[in-house]
Amino acid sequence: AEAWKVLAAGGRALDAVEKGVQVPEGDPLETSVGYGGLPDRDGRVTLDSCIMDEAANCGAVACLEHIMHPISVARRVMEKTPHVLLVGDGALQFALAQGFKKENLLTAASEKAWREWLKKAEYKPIANIENHDTIGMVALDQQQNMSGACTTSGMAYKIHGRVGDSPIIGAGLFVDNEIGAATSTGVGEEVIRICGSHLVVELMRQGNSPQEACELAVKRIVKNQPKKSREMQIGFLALSKNGAVGAYALQKGFTYALQTPEIKNQLFEAKSYYA
Repeated sequence: AEAWKVLAAGGRALDAVEKGVQVPEGDPLETSVGYGGLPDRDGRVTLDSCIMDEAANCGAVACLEHIMHPISVARRVMEKTPHVLLVGDGALQFALAQGFKKENLLTAASEKAWREWLKKAEYKPIANIENHDTIGMVALDQQQNMSGACTTSGMAYKIHGRVGDSPIIGAGLFVDNEIGAATSTGVGEEVIRICGSHLVVELMRQGNSPQEACELAVKRIVKNQPKKSREMQIGFLALSKNGAVGAYALQKGFTYALQTPEIKNQLFEAKSYYA
């Protein structure tokens, strides 16, 4: 809804996706994105985010702590530095220099969940539970330009320093203004292995629809990981230059929101490889 306000007013897709993903970043009840995100095994909330515009400009941060809106820091990396990716303490130092406020992102509820987890300290991500609510957003504006954003607090109780696909251009997000854009969620390690979002866009370039491209990417993961794929969730979302949409996941339960001039902010469940 926040992203649509920008698009409806004739604004840039880049501004729309930043505004859109800031909503879950700032929501303390959303335990896998931003403020309120479940911490790593050391009790530290570390955030990963990236953004990409119509001209292939992109910026990203990984393992960033204490900043409410990593997507906005990623945009500053894109616009204010010659780099694409800043990580850890360096990303925090840059954010503070840019005027971002240092905050405690570990809520009481997330700290309680972490302390409960410590009793057994088993790392067993479950498909479609709190581990898999990365938000990826892709948009097409009235100028026919595309942009995308992706942001997450990553897998709950991960090893400190673990980074998944979300801040990696070509894995968690990719935008090609000639063809389309794609983003992903789920077990980031498996998305990285196939450069998932880039793969989806390239499959669209070869003539596949967004839906066909998402399905082919998921099937690539099944082919590579036939046993593991039954136990995990990965979903892809794609938008073509002509406004066509595709979504597909390994398991049931991958939902996405869509808004167009004809469709008012509806939630859909993607088709899945496994019933």
